[in-house]
Amino acid sequence: MDSFPSTFPVMLMIITLMLCTLISLASASNLNQDFDITWGDGRAKILNSGELLTLSLDKASGSGFQSKNEYLFGKIDMQLKLVPGNSAGTVTAYYLSSKGSTWDEIDFEFLGNLSGDPYIIHTNVFSQGKGNREQQFYLWFDPTADFHTYSILWNPQRIIFSVDGTPLREFKNLESIGVPFPKNQAMRIYSSLWNADDWATRGGLVKTDWTLAPFTASYRNFNANACVWSSGISSCSSSSPSSPSTSNAWLSQELDSTSQDRLKWVQKNYMIYNYCTDSKRFPQGLPPECTMS
Repeated sequence: MDSFPSTFPVMLMIITLMLCTLISLASASNLNQDFDITWGDGRAKILNSGELLTLSLDKASGSGFQSKNEYLFGKIDMQLKLVPGNSAGTVTAYYLSSKGSTWDEIDFEFLGNLSGDPYIIHTNVFSQGKGNREQQFYLWFDPTADFHTYSILWNPQRIIFSVDGTPLREFKNLESIGVPFPKNQAMRIYSSLWNADDWATRGGLVKTDWTLAPFTASYRNFNANACVWSSGISSCSSSSPSSPSTSNAWLSQELDSTSQDRLKWVQKNYMIYNYCTDSKRFPQGLPPECTMS
């Protein structure tokens, strides 16, 4: 029997290394492929061969981007590092939205603050053009010191907002009691950094300090395990989905007991506003979803 040539182990190692490199390149998020910069006149940048995206704000303008794809349900992850230092008056918005007068929307908004004061995470859910479902939270870490993963799970049964895998909020499908739920309109991902010092920090009492501009927020490691909507067809209904993932477990995902405990911990310790407890705002009675446990 002929023996392998002496160079075979070296060739095998080279081929293995090449395969590993190709796999890592395929799995790396390339923001150029996923997003278009939509406004800001050069203030938004995609850097490092698509590994990093930055938005900046100065006195003349903010900036923003949107996803190339539209989605109808998905688990959307993005790592963000928010504006550091004195970010009072600034808002970094990261959200899903459809178009039209009866649009659907799922919002993360990060309200800047004076140095040393915590950011406020503002969440909201719009369905058929109606919002007014705000919940706000502080965080248990400094979101400006490093990147953290902000996730939206959106399936036909529920919407879950999470940070680093810890759920902040769950909005369930309660159409059975007459509460509209976003399920029929495809949405794009949008993000923007803009000046909102008329309301963002302490109700507008603290203004943006433009001597500190430009303000910059950073994005990386985007992942969408989602149903891409194109020409009226969902990739999830195809016999061979265009999504590289073969698992659509998120389509029926719900909070397990551990995640429910973490959600309760966040809401007990870090929630600072809940529309479902604001009886002054709803003198005719709280919205019907607020009465459901």
